[in-house]
Amino acid sequence: MPSRRRALVVLLVLALAALASLAAALAVGSLVLPVGDVLAALAGDDNMAHAVIFDLRLPRALAAFGCGGLLALAGALMQVLLRNPLADPYVLGISGGAGVGALTAMLLGFAGLGVPGLAFVGALAAMLLVFGLAHGDGSWTQTRLLLTGVVVAAGCGALVALILTLAPEQKIQGMLFWLMGDLSQAVDPLPALAVLVGALLAALPFARELNLLARGFDTALALGVAVPLLRRVIYVVASLATAAAVTTAGSIGFVGLIVPHLLRLAVGNDQRLLLPASVLAGGSLLVVADTAARTIVAPIQLPVGVLTALIGVPVFLFLLNRK
Repeated sequence: MPSRRRALVVLLVLALAALASLAAALAVGSLVLPVGDVLAALAGDDNMAHAVIFDLRLPRALAAFGCGGLLALAGALMQVLLRNPLADPYVLGISGGAGVGALTAMLLGFAGLGVPGLAFVGALAAMLLVFGLAHGDGSWTQTRLLLTGVVVAAGCGALVALILTLAPEQKIQGMLFWLMGDLSQAVDPLPALAVLVGALLAALPFARELNLLARGFDTALALGVAVPLLRRVIYVVASLATAAAVTTAGSIGFVGLIVPHLLRLAVGNDQRLLLPASVLAGGSLLVVADTAARTIVAPIQLPVGVLTALIGVPVFLFLLNRK
């Protein structure tokens, strides 16, 4: 099968899986809706299902898809940037910065856009801090970037622990839910979806250069790739994608680690296919995980980050033991 035809088949299958996951998210919950009622509500009928779908389930499902796609896209980019197939989008401290910002907003009693606003500011500050410290005297390397990110993440973790210690008891549960990943407050999916589209459109033109970068720094330079500029662009795009996902849904682990790696094993390392495939697969995975999180022990809702971790840990251990 020609590579272009194969790529179209893979993307078509993943797109159908994404639609199936969204359809399941609309129908399944503490109140199971018949397929006919779901279709009627989507067609515009003003029935009971209409309110459940458009006020509760559809915004949450779209936000989950946007966040999952952002995390998987960021993971795919970070794995090329650091030349490590098990790199994670949270490895550079972006999630920690967002956590500090969000918990500070909760501690101060901010409402509305206060929590996501400060979460994004914290993520952006962490991104700029890591990039500035890693760049230093201009000798910017994957190792230096990784070590700087680990140190900044550790510092953010200490600040998060300090905030939880100082927080009043009635606010701790909400803070912990946010830290474990929570889509129940994601009432507006448009920002995450807009950032997802923008990040994918920004990364795809560099797909050929990323294929060369994956072969090594010297090889890419010898073949005419502007490696320093490319690495800066990819770092900024991956960091902003991670910041947008964490701002919307809190810290959700393993999506950005597992999805790109599994797809790379399945379809190869061509970034022209891997990047859009990661978006579709990551979005589908998080939609399914969130649907399960609000259904398994309904009406109690589990943090979606708990389920992604339960899925991701055994998959990670399996991948770790592969040759």
